[in-house]
Amino acid sequence: MGKLFYGSDPQPVEMDDRLLQYVQTLVATKLRRSESFTLTWTDRDSTAGRTTLWIQPAIPMRFSYTTDTPARLSGAYLRQLADQAALSAGLVIDAATWEQQESARQQPQLVAA
Repeated sequence: MGKLFYGSDPQPVEMDDRLLQYVQTLVATKLRRSESFTLTWTDRDSTAGRTTLWIQPAIPMRFSYTTDTPARLSGAYLRQLADQAALSAGLVIDAATWEQQESARQQPQLVAA
C-alpha cells in the first residue's frame, strides 16, 4: 500500500500503489497548470465513509510507494480521472471499484515516472 502525506497531517492516506501513481500523475499535471481541485475517496472498508481533500499548490504532499518500480498506467483511465477532476464535484475514487473501472479502460499503457 502506498501512502499520500498531505499538508502537516502526520497520518497518511493509504491506497494501492498503482492507484496512488494515478493520483500522483493527475495531481502533478493539474498543479503544474495551477488548477486546484477536490480529491474524494472511499476506503475498501465501506464503514469508513469518505474523505475529501482540497488539492492546491500551497499544500505540501509526499507520495510514498511500497514498490520500487513504477506501474504501467492506462492512458484512457488517466484521461477519465482528469476529466472527472475538472468537474465541480472533483475527482471521486472508490477504492473498492477503481480497478474494474481501470480494466474497462485498458488501452495502450503509459509508464509514469
